[in-house]
Amino acid sequence: MPEDRPAPEDRTASAGPAARAVSFRGAVKSYGAVRAVAGMDLEIGRGETVALLGRNGAGKSTAISLLLGLTAPDAGAVELFGGPPERAVRAGLVGAMLQEARAVTRVTVRELVGFVAGRYPDPLPLAEVLELAGITELAGRRVDRLSGGQTQRVRFAVALAGNPSLLVLDEPTAALDVEARRAFWESMRAYARGGRTVLFSTHYLEEADDHADRIVVLDRGRIVADGTGERLRHSAGGALVAFDLAGRGTEGLERLPGVRSVEVRGDRARLRTDDSDATVIALAELGAIRGLEVAPPSLDDAFLALTSGGAEHGTAYEGETV
Repeated sequence: MPEDRPAPEDRTASAGPAARAVSFRGAVKSYGAVRAVAGMDLEIGRGETVALLGRNGAGKSTAISLLLGLTAPDAGAVELFGGPPERAVRAGLVGAMLQEARAVTRVTVRELVGFVAGRYPDPLPLAEVLELAGITELAGRRVDRLSGGQTQRVRFAVALAGNPSLLVLDEPTAALDVEARRAFWESMRAYARGGRTVLFSTHYLEEADDHADRIVVLDRGRIVADGTGERLRHSAGGALVAFDLAGRGTEGLERLPGVRSVEVRGDRARLRTDDSDATVIALAELGAIRGLEVAPPSLDDAFLALTSGGAEHGTAYEGETV
């Protein structure tokens, strides 16, 4: 076993503060004139599952590259388990599932996953890896003859093979159908229950809400929110009050108590309001209300509010895939 790898029963004990798996301190990374990561400060504790959200070009892929030691920060520092990322990767503490990966030709799934597992000092048993990734039945198939969704599950198996303490997943459910996505998250949760740390990026807001302890939102290389899904929804403010217009006009709706904005979709009005009770009472005073719906802010609302400036500032960062 390499000297810089902690013993299996206490794999992070010799790597700084016991509760810290990931640490970004003022990390900066630029591509030309564009700052992909702009002074990021982030800590992730052991055993946490954290989702990374952001528009295309928000800096997610660059942050993951810094975390894995694939690129170095221009300023600031990134640490895994109290040391440089390269040390943690060499020690087998990190497993990664990245978007950009080419299928290996003329090898079977079993051969590929077994080969990767053999590069680590404390791998998971091959049968367990295949079962966790849901690819036991594909073990004898050639990797270069799999569908997109099957290939994605093989990438997950490769990330798990070394029995990592930190699992990094970049858009892990891309190309998976609904059933395969559900099976993937069941496998991920089963792996995380062993006390492992998981960081994943996703475009699916419901995935972040359902499967992460924390959601970190990036916008133009900066963290603009960090908290639970419930906390992010609360930060968006403004409940939604919707009802059928039934042929009536919209004049005066914007002046109702609490109303911040009015949107009309077909014959249905949608009012964003800071006081839904007062808004509904005022609507009732106007006459019969048909198809009334009152809903709290959604995670979509929070995400759009937090990243509202993103669409105004051009294209994705150079080198970014998400």
